[in-house]
Amino acid sequence: MKMRRSMPLLLVIAAFAALPVLARAQSLTDSADPSVTVVSVTPMLPDLTYTRPTQTIKLRNYLFDTFGPYPIVGSGFAAGINQAYDTPPEWKQGAGGYSKRFGSDLGIAAISTTTRYAMAQALREDTLYYRCECKGVFPRLRHAVISTWTARRGDDGHRIFSFSGLVAPYAGTMTAVYAWYPDRYNAKDALRMGNYSLLGYVGGNVALEFFYSGPHSLLSRMHLNNAHGAPNQGPNP
Repeated sequence: MKMRRSMPLLLVIAAFAALPVLARAQSLTDSADPSVTVVSVTPMLPDLTYTRPTQTIKLRNYLFDTFGPYPIVGSGFAAGINQAYDTPPEWKQGAGGYSKRFGSDLGIAAISTTTRYAMAQALREDTLYYRCECKGVFPRLRHAVISTWTARRGDDGHRIFSFSGLVAPYAGTMTAVYAWYPDRYNAKDALRMGNYSLLGYVGGNVALEFFYSGPHSLLSRMHLNNAHGAPNQGPNP
């Protein structure tokens, strides 16, 4: 499982890529002409009040998380790493081997996401990601990590431990090991693979926390609840 050892490197790259994007600003210089009036514009702050998602919002987020650009690109990149390490070797090289690895990684991601949304619906959990009201890189990073194993419940959106968030990464890898991976793979391999899938969720939350999600961004248009913040958590979520 040499290729699994490279997964932490991917998360480090994702974390650096997800550093805060500086807001665009304009500055007006003083003019010698007294007739020129300088207008000060106060930027609009995002709505950080918790809003429980509707079924439509949850459905669109599910489709985005399962079949959107992120799982497709992520699966393609992971398949390339698997191809480079020839893992599993039974799938060989070439276009045929890459297609098997890509389909496997995409299938794992789809099953994990479906499990998370299905369990969250049954347990009445809101597992969508909400940005932190806090400021600073480390408090926001902490919020992103904690959100991997927690969810929101009730109209006030109070935080609870999320069983769906914990189980989902392992559901995908367990299914892969016993459905289409070579026979020599077992539950131990599935658990190890699931650990890295869980770390992948952490990296995804970091990206959602720090990537730009303004009114014209892809996140704003598709990941509808990402513009809202965590309810009343302050700097210590």
